[in-house]
Amino acid sequence: MAERRTTIPVILVTSLFFLWGLANNMTDTLLAAFKKIMSMTDAQTSFIQLSFYGAYFLLALPAAIYIRRHSYRSGILLGLGLFTAGALLFYPASKTMDYAHFLAALFILAGGLSILETAANPYILSLGPEHTATRRLNIAQSFNPIGSIAGVAISKMVILSALNRSGHDERAVMDSTALKQIQSAELGAVMQAYVGLAIVLVAVWLLIRFVKMPVDADTDKGNIRQAFSRLARNRNYVTGVVAQFFYVGAQIGVWSFTIRYVMLELNLDEAQASDYYMASLVAFMAFRFIASWLMRYIQPAHLLAGSSVLAALLALLVSFGGGYAGVYALVAISGCMSLMFPTIYGLASEGLGSDRKIGGAGLIMAILGGAVLTYVQGLLSDTLSSIHMSYLVPSCCFAVVALYGLSRRAKRPVILNNE
Repeated sequence: MAERRTTIPVILVTSLFFLWGLANNMTDTLLAAFKKIMSMTDAQTSFIQLSFYGAYFLLALPAAIYIRRHSYRSGILLGLGLFTAGALLFYPASKTMDYAHFLAALFILAGGLSILETAANPYILSLGPEHTATRRLNIAQSFNPIGSIAGVAISKMVILSALNRSGHDERAVMDSTALKQIQSAELGAVMQAYVGLAIVLVAVWLLIRFVKMPVDADTDKGNIRQAFSRLARNRNYVTGVVAQFFYVGAQIGVWSFTIRYVMLELNLDEAQASDYYMASLVAFMAFRFIASWLMRYIQPAHLLAGSSVLAALLALLVSFGGGYAGVYALVAISGCMSLMFPTIYGLASEGLGSDRKIGGAGLIMAILGGAVLTYVQGLLSDTLSSIHMSYLVPSCCFAVVALYGLSRRAKRPVILNNE
């Protein structure tokens, strides 16, 4: 009977993993879109990720404190509200046609996602025994790449397909009135995608508001300063946060420049190149389900170390190879990445007990790596005039993740506080 009562709430929480996957990958395609619409460099377009993941960094800790004081459900409703507001702000941004206004809308939207992830990830971990928590989170996170695929599909159909075929050189000599008309139509397509998403988010907010959700398993409201002190002394947690920073930097860097890489290697336009990005996300989704099954037989840390080493080698092939070999290696990296985020999150959360809500903030703040390291990758691409060599950045990031996986093999968690 208890399982029947919690079925709908669990489905609603799992839907959040789908929704932020959709938003994340719609944002990834914006780099290619704005590069063309506003004739930007790779470093300039990477400010999209800086705004997006910078919001994750700045709001994760306030979100954790809010959730600790109230509940996971309250955090989810607040996060969905900001997510919706940011998506709706794409409408005025499309009218002003100001890049800074789009960045502001993305910042607010991503702030909502930061709160959602800070609430939903530890919520799933708390709904069962700790020894299966990492696997349970992997299963819930398996719906994230389904959302990612939907996000790329929406971007392709609504945003990328609406881009005018005129390139940078043609736009440079174009009459200002004609150029503004083209840009207005293109930015209008961007707006339609995000405002449409906002309508769906309102419906989800209402469902979660009026459906009875499971009571939080982690209810400790002790001294926050003491919680920070315990976390700072937990070597597994601290190194897990570092590994998460480098993993997210690698993931966002790999995906943000996939379309650009494929366009150069296979001589395709943005919409055609997005098919390979879609293939990457399909591989990501499929291997996440496979990884969740493998964790029944293989330690998560072993899988994390092995997949990270393989990803690092594939990124080197992307850098020094080319053609279809480089493109296929780029797609294959996504299969390797599939288990990394939830596995690092789960391993780093082991033994945290009632500090899990605050600890989750650090692991979400580590998403800042997606902004910092993507900018480094874009800067390297511009400096060397080579999108290929920029993939040395993800290769180094995967090496850091591999070291964390190796350090966690066969280790048992240490409980630092009483539950």
